[in-house]
Parts: sequence; structure tokens; C-alpha cells
Amino acid sequence: MSTDTPIREQSFKNALTQLETIKDKSPFYARKFADINLSDIHSRGDFQNLPLTTKDDLRAAYPLGLSAVSPSDIVRIHSSSGTTGVPVIIPYTAQDVHDWAVMFARCYQMAGITRDDRIHITPGYGLWTAGIGFQLGAELLGAMAIPMGPGNTDKQLQMMIDIGSTVLGATSSYALLLAETIASRGLGERISLRKGVIGSERWGERMRARIAKELGVELHDIYGLTEIYGPGIGINCEAQTAMHCWDDYLYLEIIDPNTGRVVPDGTSGELVLTTLVKQGAPLIRYRTHDLTRIVPGPCPCGSPYTRIETLIGRSDDMVKVKGVNIFPAHIEEALAVTPEASSEYQVMIDHLEGRDTMTVFFETSAPLEHRPYIELALGQAIRDKLSLSVIPKAVNLGDLPRSEKKSKRIFDNRY
Repeated sequence: MSTDTPIREQSFKNALTQLETIKDKSPFYARKFADINLSDIHSRGDFQNLPLTTKDDLRAAYPLGLSAVSPSDIVRIHSSSGTTGVPVIIPYTAQDVHDWAVMFARCYQMAGITRDDRIHITPGYGLWTAGIGFQLGAELLGAMAIPMGPGNTDKQLQMMIDIGSTVLGATSSYALLLAETIASRGLGERISLRKGVIGSERWGERMRARIAKELGVELHDIYGLTEIYGPGIGINCEAQTAMHCWDDYLYLEIIDPNTGRVVPDGTSGELVLTTLVKQGAPLIRYRTHDLTRIVPGPCPCGSPYTRIETLIGRSDDMVKVKGVNIFPAHIEEALAVTPEASSEYQVMIDHLEGRDTMTVFFETSAPLEHRPYIELALGQAIRDKLSLSVIPKAVNLGDLPRSEKKSKRIFDNRY
């Protein structure tokens, strides 16, 4: 099932060690594992039979039912960025905050970022973990943190020029907005950026290429989620092969999202994480809903840490149209092979006159007379990939909305 390296073997041993005291520390897991004798868990097969932890479990523990420490040991709380339903509140101890900073500083180092860099931080602050995670890592590294937060693009660009920012931390949506604005205003020669650390949402290769070209930077995907510290638990190295995850802090599994069973290394599925040293809210076999795979074999960069492929998407991002399962990645892959199509798109799914329809709006700079041919090409690319007919609609560059946070791309209007 697995191709273990020494660090992965130790990671599993640490996961077993975590089980020894989890019921004593965590009332949440004392209840969840009430009928399980954890001292009987010795092998990976045993471990894989433990019940998965879900976001619904975490919501049911609102507000502080996940806490595994005394209230006096909690120094901070964060909440997941979802906007619907009961929020998930994650408590952090001082050690948790330090461990998160250590992981994020590692991310910067793996991306070739040093204490001489000036890190321009645009993700949001507050209950969301993003902005403060970027800042913690920068400060531990010894780099200059520029804690801008999102919005006010004019001020962002002015500070970027005046302070000489060399690293941009952002969502891919906001990085694209900044890149387009810099290009349209002819500011490229005044910008000193050399690296981009991008996270919080999936982005396709065409979007990546646009951002890299217009900002003149090398891009790195950073990974994380609030339930497991926040951004900074993994990043792709300068070899640009896949994202290394810090499995001295986390134990990684990939499951079939339909059956919940662990799949072999190299097989795509849903990432499941177990924290190894987290104090405030330790999690055992947490379903992230992020779709990826463990990349077997050594990385050219020489790092021993386990790699996962850049995220395919989320299992809960999937929509079904005419019996076909569709992920945002499918549309991005079709756009990537369509000449003159840009990276930006929106999908509208409707139920009209008794049948489902799917309209794909995409941006292009092509002349109006060429656009019917581009629409045909995109429609064919999607049909080849999904065996599904859609309605492609070309629009001008910049017509689709831009976001300072995450962009919503698929709108299902059937329900």
C-alpha cells in the first residue's frame, strides 16, 4: 500500500504515540473512540480502521468542544473560512502557534526565500488563518513582513513599489488581479517581486503562466487548512515537482472518497491528515476533502519530506451534469488546450425546459470574428474530456469578476 521512507515510517510511529493519550487529553476523542481500545492499534491496517473525523464532527463540537487543553492554555482561536453553517473553531496553544511558524518558515526556505526578502502579505487577517500565518513564518525566518491584508489595490501597488517587496503572498485570484493591474498600468519595471507564494484555492496551468509572466516571478503553491494549523503545512520546492508536506508534524493518508478506504501511493484520492504534536485541537484521520495523490520516489531537490501532487480540486467541489462528474480542473484543462482562451472562466448550470444545461463563460482577447471558432474549440475540448456538450460563451478580458479572496467559478442554479 505504501512506499515508506524513514520519515514516513517515523510519522506513522508518532501517530500511534498520539493515540496513547488522546482519550485522556481530548473529551472529543474520548467520546468518538469510546468503544475502541486504542491500545489494540499497532499496524497501518489497524489504524486505517479507525473512524474518520469529518467537518460535521467539528461543527458539532462548536464552540470549544475540540479543545484538548485547559482554557488557560489557549492563546488564540481561529475559524475556518467557510461562510455557511456552524463555524469550526480551532483553539491554539502557544506551542501550536510556534510549530505553525516553524512550518511556514520552512515553506519560505524551501521556496528559496531568505531573511533578506520583503514579504508582501495580501491574504486576510482575523479569524481566518491566512494572513497571520504568512506573517508568523516571515518573522521567524527573519524576513521583513509587510502585512497589507486584502483590498485597496492602489495602496498595495504603491507599497510594493516604495518598500521594494520581493515576495508576494496571495490567493491566486488576487495575484491575477494584481498582475493584470500592474500590466495595464505599465508598472512592471518598478516592481521588485521575484517570488509568489500562492494558496487557498486551486488554479490551473494557464492562470499560473499568466501570473508568473506578468509579475515576473517564480510561483510556489502553499498548502494548508485552518483545521490543521493553517497555510504552511506544505509547499512545492524549487524543483517544481509537487508539494512537500511536513510529515514530522502530520501523518498523511489518501483515501477513496467514496469508500473511505486507503489507496496505494500514486493513486489519486482524498487527503486525510492526522496531527502528531498539536495540543489545542489534535485531529485523528481528518478528511480534508482535498483531492491529490502521494507522489512516490525521491524529489530532485533532495528533501526527504513526503510529496503530494498539486491539488486536483475538492471532493465537495464536484457537480454532476447529465450523469457526468465535473470538477473545476476539467474546465481548466480544456481551457489550457484551447488557443486564444484565457485562464478566467465561470460555469453556469441551469435546468431549462426539462433538461440540464451548462454554459461556460471564458475570457479572450481575440477579435470578435474569431470568437465563434474559439468557442467551438473549447466545446470540443470539453466534449473530448467529459463526453458532455456545453454552451461556450466568449467574453472580453476582464469581463468576469475578480476577487480579492477566493473566486467562485461554478454556479449550480438547479436547486
